[in-house]
Amino acid sequence: MKIKRAIYPGTFDPITNGHMDIIKRAANLFDEIIVAVAKSNEKGPMFSHKQRIEMAKVACESIDNVKVKGFSNLLVEFCHQMDAKIIIRGLRSFSDFEYELQMGYANTSLSSEIETIYLMTSLEHSFISSSIVRSILKHNSSCAHLVPPQVNKIIIEESK
Repeated sequence: MKIKRAIYPGTFDPITNGHMDIIKRAANLFDEIIVAVAKSNEKGPMFSHKQRIEMAKVACESIDNVKVKGFSNLLVEFCHQMDAKIIIRGLRSFSDFEYELQMGYANTSLSSEIETIYLMTSLEHSFISSSIVRSILKHNSSCAHLVPPQVNKIIIEESK
């Protein structure tokens, strides 16, 4: 029997409690979730690709059916490499939906067998974004309430 594998892509710069909310809920819906950390140099990430992969790995290590992998090619190509036909995306607001709908259509235009499934972020995490976390960090303030404890530990160690 073929397993239901889904890809949850993002830059995860850094991975937040909002991301973890989506990952945990998706892990209950599918046999396997691959958290796909995009290299995304054009976004000018705060943390290196290697650091972001490591943060995602430590954040997800207690969820049995979640794997973390980095990628630098097109998302649909990565989906084919991983034999996944489902992309998971989290939505916080209507503006997220507009952007994600366009991306979903673009991915479908490149590979018609890939479906995008949207999960609404839980209300308590709906305001959290990696951008907010990075802004807080740039002002040398604590983001401990916005990221998993293991990730906060790495952030503190990296800032020394």
